[in-house]
Amino acid sequence: MTHKISEGVKVSVETFYQPDYSNPLLSEFIFAYRITIENHNPFPVKLHRRHWFIFDSNGTYREVEGEGVVGEQPVIQPGDSYQYVSSCNLRTEMGRMHGAYTMENLHTKKLFQVGIPYFEMIAPFKGN
Repeated sequence: MTHKISEGVKVSVETFYQPDYSNPLLSEFIFAYRITIENHNPFPVKLHRRHWFIFDSNGTYREVEGEGVVGEQPVIQPGDSYQYVSSCNLRTEMGRMHGAYTMENLHTKKLFQVGIPYFEMIAPFKGN
């Protein structure tokens, strides 16, 4: 698991290879990732947007941007956390991602950026 704290918000990431949804013969490798967002601020925050940078080990790079996460724009109270699971498809058995969330301080209505740490996605058989 990897984590990063920025602007009083801790983002932790855990990854899982999904062999039942992957097809290595067709260069389809599916990874799930669990994100936990903890609000260490004295004010509530709202997650508005996500921006991902996805790198495949074959040199392919793509960006994904959009509103919320898994169809939600959660409000996280001080001392609380929010967790979700999503997935990423790669064309190779290894890759990495990182990104940022746009969040709002619900007391001041100001937007701020929270970093999502780099995390690797590696199929278990790659290490053999």
